[in-house]
Amino acid sequence: MRFVFAGALCCFISAALMAQSAPKAPSEEAAVRDVVRRYVEARETRDPKLLAALFTEDADQMTTAGEWRRGRDNVVRGGLASSQANPGSRQIAIEAVRFLAPGVAIADGRYEISGAQAGAAPRRMWTTFVLMRDRPGEWRVAAIRNMAPTDPAR
Repeated sequence: MRFVFAGALCCFISAALMAQSAPKAPSEEAAVRDVVRRYVEARETRDPKLLAALFTEDADQMTTAGEWRRGRDNVVRGGLASSQANPGSRQIAIEAVRFLAPGVAIADGRYEISGAQAGAAPRRMWTTFVLMRDRPGEWRVAAIRNMAPTDPAR
């Protein structure tokens, strides 16, 4: 009986480990990328309702200026104020999406603001989004970390 139980336990653990390391469906990655695309769109159109719908209630954001915005309302308010103060066209090109656990993803990409002033060089940064799936296929942003590299070539 012990051998049967031990064998069943080994099979269960093996199946759980294989499921954990299995790649996520392309639709999950596409859904994560789509949230980031909609975030850029909402920032560009400066639509507070669209922007708020993308975040968890307890979302936070660390800006390149070191401002830590805590809570969905502060993230939205701060993002819209930043768009007003830093005009230009925003683009985020996600380079990698990783699934850290079921329902938790991290998306890293290049973030660029261009066209703020005629002839000015684009502002190039990196951004990291942490996303949570609250319902099947529905992802929300839980955190954003923006970074300005010390080496502008990066």
